[in-house]
Amino acid sequence: MTAKLILVRHGETEGNVAKILDTKLPGLPLTERGAAQAKSFGEGLAAAPRALFHSHALRARQTAGYIEAATGVRAIPRDGVHEVQLGELDGLSSTQAHEQFQTVYRHWHEGRLDERVPGGESGRDVLERFLPAVAALRTEYLEDGGNGDVLVVTHGAAMRLVGRELGGVAPPFTTNNHLDNTETIELLPLPGGGWECVRWGRFTPPFGGKAEFGADDPMG
Repeated sequence: MTAKLILVRHGETEGNVAKILDTKLPGLPLTERGAAQAKSFGEGLAAAPRALFHSHALRARQTAGYIEAATGVRAIPRDGVHEVQLGELDGLSSTQAHEQFQTVYRHWHEGRLDERVPGGESGRDVLERFLPAVAALRTEYLEDGGNGDVLVVTHGAAMRLVGRELGGVAPPFTTNNHLDNTETIELLPLPGGGWECVRWGRFTPPFGGKAEFGADDPMG
């Protein structure tokens, strides 16, 4: 198999700029810069994807729309691939709120998946809704020998947790290397049902040697 599943973080949003924990649907829109990022991403693809999906969040739909315009591939909403839901922390921008989530988020990557912030999802909750969506896309598009990658426009915290789970990439790399807007995690399906992570943002394997702290903006 050579076609990949590519998880794409959406473009910059008003919430990213203001450092708001924006998780409830539909969420805040792209900024002008975010729109430019999405347009540039779509135009920069070496080849059009075989299929293009996005979460139900406004920012993901808008990002996918620019990719659709650039590639001609119809953007389709997909259940289960939205951002981590943060309950009582949603809408907050304080240092305390960010630190509270980041503490729980690091614990997820260390295997403590049942922890959660008040009113929010656990790491297990996130994986239990996101991984079936990935499995279905693999069956539908990546196991029939067809050409072309499958793109899913999704969200920073959720896709990092999925990349850690499926690609076997371990902390502290996964917790310290957040993804900038329109950066990707690229997963290559392997015979037997496994996955290999072949890109994490600007990094390619091996991932363990470069753990540069950058968790100031894990969300979106």
